[in-house]
Amino acid sequence: MLDILIKNGKVYDGSGNPYTLLDIGVKDGKIVKLERHMKHEAKKVIDAKGLAVSPGFIDTHVHSDLLWTKPEIHQIKIKKGVTTELFGQDGISVAPVSNETRPLWQAQLKGLNGDIGEWPWDSVESYLKKIDERKSLTNVSYLVPHGNIRTLVMGFEKRESTVDEQIEMRKLVEKAMEEGAIGFSTGLVYPPNSFCATEELIEICKGVAKYDGCLVVHMRNESFNIMQALDEMIEVSKQSGVRLHLSHFKVIGIRNRESYQHLLEKINEARLQGIEITFDQYPYTAASTVFSAVLPPWVHDGGTEMMLSRLKNPLDREKIKEDFVNNLTFENWVYNCGWENIIISSIGAEELKSFEGKSVKEIADTKNESPDDVAMDLLVAANANVTMVVHWGLEEDVVQLMKSPYHIVGSDSIFGGKPHPRLYGTQPRVLGRYVRELKILTLEEAIHHMTGSPAQLLRLKNRGLIKEGYYADIVIFDPETVSDQATFSDPLQEPIGIEYVLVNGEVSSEENRVDTESLHGKVIQSEVREYITK
Repeated sequence: MLDILIKNGKVYDGSGNPYTLLDIGVKDGKIVKLERHMKHEAKKVIDAKGLAVSPGFIDTHVHSDLLWTKPEIHQIKIKKGVTTELFGQDGISVAPVSNETRPLWQAQLKGLNGDIGEWPWDSVESYLKKIDERKSLTNVSYLVPHGNIRTLVMGFEKRESTVDEQIEMRKLVEKAMEEGAIGFSTGLVYPPNSFCATEELIEICKGVAKYDGCLVVHMRNESFNIMQALDEMIEVSKQSGVRLHLSHFKVIGIRNRESYQHLLEKINEARLQGIEITFDQYPYTAASTVFSAVLPPWVHDGGTEMMLSRLKNPLDREKIKEDFVNNLTFENWVYNCGWENIIISSIGAEELKSFEGKSVKEIADTKNESPDDVAMDLLVAANANVTMVVHWGLEEDVVQLMKSPYHIVGSDSIFGGKPHPRLYGTQPRVLGRYVRELKILTLEEAIHHMTGSPAQLLRLKNRGLIKEGYYADIVIFDPETVSDQATFSDPLQEPIGIEYVLVNGEVSSEENRVDTESLHGKVIQSEVREYITK
């Protein structure tokens, strides 16, 4: 007897091929039978007539690294159809840590990943073991983060590494890969990653390539110097042999949008040279990250406490204000987008919650102060526990990238406060707006960009396709109604049209109701880890 039988649906297998009319038999967590008009008995029968049946969506850029522990919050991922998430993004995450570096990362990551109190782990191995023990709603894979490795070797120092330090970092990354990480991430706008030279990345990525891991990168610049930033990452891939994946690919600022066509041409050239390069994108024209990212890199030297100290220093504040206007050596959000387009999305100070959802300029006008001073005061008052949404571009540019065969859907979703609507809307928005309404992608293409393509990037075994022997991570949705409801003014509205979600052969969501007591996700470790533990 089957555990679950899914009948009468249009099956989009994740490969990009046209749909087929097949029934799906599920037993012991896997797809065991695909055939027309299946007569097998099953404990549960799902009639998918008029619905699309797809592999579960794989989100290649998330920030659920801590809040997977709170399923009542984390459940929105299941409601979007996401069954697998990639943690450890931007080179700043929760493992590995030591007794010395753990407090630094707990302070720095509150705005991005939330606060759950103590972290009962140190290594990548012990972190993944904790997820495996406590269980998660979604499957989880992990990237070893650059910043965590760098602080273990050289703290938060604002300097380039020595050759010996680079080798030590490479060895630590190799150890983390052996413990289960499936790749390496860096965010070259975030300290301490932003202090590194290209040579450091090349040396580290030699270790990542040794295990066929991927390099997932928030590039050093996504605005006026984006061409040079892409050249740097292609050179890292070329010199190290690592596979390259670009996070939340975009060009920040209307003044810089002429770069899009040149970037796509450069990616095609790299592909012709044998470099495996892909990118992910969220389907919006606004970004979201920690608010402290508006500050120039020198302000971050030494970590969060040193940053806050500088923000209280009148001389340092004047230099920061000058940098906002004139410094083009870093990702200058203020210069590129303006305070009117920088919105406070969450703030970790109860007395300042009324500012959530307002632009820095709006807050400054209300207080009759300069936006520069207001920004720095907010960071100090909330101990840097602030996130932002930044409006940076035009939808036609989002569409241009979305059409690329190297495109993957990634939400870059951040919890808390009045978040970016991508937290609640990303995957349904692709299916509703960009498939059904605008017809930018076919349904087959969109599903491939959310399933088979990311599975290939991450080298996931037996996931990402509807295929016999594969894990039964499955989404069943109505292609005529599926859509996002979240907006920038009302971002906590749940999507509609997703009827069922299965994770490892178990029903996690039915008619948009998630059983937060039933945690069916698994930790998906690197093949090298599986080999070592056999």
